[in-house]
Amino acid sequence: MSSAASRDVLVVEDEPDILEVLVYNLRREGYSVRTARDGEQAIARALEELPRLILLDLMLPRLGGLEVCRRLRTREALRDVPIIMVTAKGQEEDVVQGLEVGADDYVTKPFRVRELLARVKAVLRRRGDGERSRIERDELVIDLEGHEVRVGRSRVHLTATEFRILAALARRPGWVLTRGQLLDRAVGPTSEVGERNIDVHVGALRKKLGPYRELLETVRGVGYRFRA
Repeated sequence: MSSAASRDVLVVEDEPDILEVLVYNLRREGYSVRTARDGEQAIARALEELPRLILLDLMLPRLGGLEVCRRLRTREALRDVPIIMVTAKGQEEDVVQGLEVGADDYVTKPFRVRELLARVKAVLRRRGDGERSRIERDELVIDLEGHEVRVGRSRVHLTATEFRILAALARRPGWVLTRGQLLDRAVGPTSEVGERNIDVHVGALRKKLGPYRELLETVRGVGYRFRA
């Protein structure tokens, strides 16, 4: 990365032992680390520091991690800052809820330090993908500005909803988007269309993508992702 500021990480954790492990290992990797030990301090520190990435515990004093994430996503300056939730709450509904309020990834405790660091690097590496205008995988080309998809020389005819679903997933390869998140991006938050309709659209997309159908992966009980 080009500057120290681009490697800033805010760690929000109230357990001293875990905080120490995270800070030590992140600094060993060259990250500049700031910390917060409760939810309210996390919001204040995030607004002050404008970190590159946030590691966020869920079970925090004063203000829970879900509410912290929800509030951070309402702030323009922090709307696109990646958030990785690091928590002991690992049930399927916990993961879905975390992703729904705006988390980009979800790591359960106890965690392997090397795996967590790999996720941090992967999230930071993918951070700029949302600004790309063209995504290519071999002969598959997704033109985000021209709203066109081609496989080789053949144009793939998608509905507007199908294209928006594909674009939302392709902009963040490897990231899981829930059905609710895809519904918001493809149809709009005020739509009365049910989340299960996303499954129908994804099924249609897979048929139209032919040999590239496997790029759309199902994450059971959560949603979908575009293969990294």
